[in-house]
Amino acid sequence: MKSDDGTVYMIRGGAAGEGSDEWVSPEPAADVIVDAVVAATDLDRDDVDAIESYVDAADLRAVVGDGDRERISFEVAGHEVTVTADGDVTVA
Repeated sequence: MKSDDGTVYMIRGGAAGEGSDEWVSPEPAADVIVDAVVAATDLDRDDVDAIESYVDAADLRAVVGDGDRERISFEVAGHEVTVTADGDVTVA
């Protein structure tokens, strides 16, 4: 999902499980990814550059926006980040 200004949005993985009546709001993909990196590492938000410096926006949009790809992996500060079309973000 993307906005008119080109921002890619995603719903955090597992946030809206099947059968859930809970409303879940899409968030900028960059925020979701940075939050996952910070939570899984000893990095602070200030240590992580703009997501566009790690992954091409069109490639990320193909996964979380357009659904053309199932997943994408890229490196952030020495950690492999994988984002899936379901909104799951894993950091290794």
